[in-house]
Amino acid sequence: MKNLKFTIITFYQFKKNNEFNKFRIILDQFCSFHKIKGTILLADEGINATVAGLSEPINLLEKELNIIGFDNLEKKKSYYNFMPFNRLKIKIKKEIVTFGETNLNIEKLKGRHTASSDWNNLIADDKTILIDVRNNFEVQIGTFEKAINPKTKNFSEFKKYIKDNLFEEKNKKIAIFCTGGIRCEKASSYMLKNGFKNIFQLKGGILKYLEETSLEKSKWKGECFVFDNRVSIKNEMKKGTYELCHACRNPVSIFDRKSNDYEEGISCPKCKNMTSNDK
Repeated sequence: MKNLKFTIITFYQFKKNNEFNKFRIILDQFCSFHKIKGTILLADEGINATVAGLSEPINLLEKELNIIGFDNLEKKKSYYNFMPFNRLKIKIKKEIVTFGETNLNIEKLKGRHTASSDWNNLIADDKTILIDVRNNFEVQIGTFEKAINPKTKNFSEFKKYIKDNLFEEKNKKIAIFCTGGIRCEKASSYMLKNGFKNIFQLKGGILKYLEETSLEKSKWKGECFVFDNRVSIKNEMKKGTYELCHACRNPVSIFDRKSNDYEEGISCPKCKNMTSNDK
């Protein structure tokens, strides 16, 4: 049964190119043939994707990506008994992660990568400002101990948070983290471009930390939202307890599902008063 598990691979690479339309055709044909599903985003700044398939097709996909020039991917793998995506989507975007800044040189200017094995020591330092770069609903599901929640609705709002709250901290040690690392690449590049001096980012993001850090040593509290049908994962990459509300697409906890305001497939406590009674 182990060999029948699906491999979920999340990867990105910032690499300037102007052939994303050609890459889209190549990857669409390749993934369709090999029954790989998920989402791939392409832009002139690089590639960002989470897809799933059987192990051998995923291995072949890695080789194909290397052939077309994405030879330094930041990638994470996990495994699941079921296909976590319903279809394949390949999109051309202005940015592979939307931040509202397209003139950053992320390949050369970004925060210092900190491995999972060194992360606990970094964030244990009282002089380190620890910031969760993800959106508010993600942070509410789980985060690191003592991490600041900027309470953003989307990643683009983090730029305003930096301007409003962090510019006086330019010389201090700041550690940032996100799900897989890509949002931190962009945020740290923006911060360094604007005069920040000591920006650290969790290499491989929360996913890599949960994979490499034992439950006993983990400083992670709660679960981590993921953008596939698993909804959330826990320490040591175990499937989490959250499900998606089919009405508002927000994650709902076990506690939410026990609420009188929860109707499976219809509404949850977060959207009960927002849904229409019209048939």
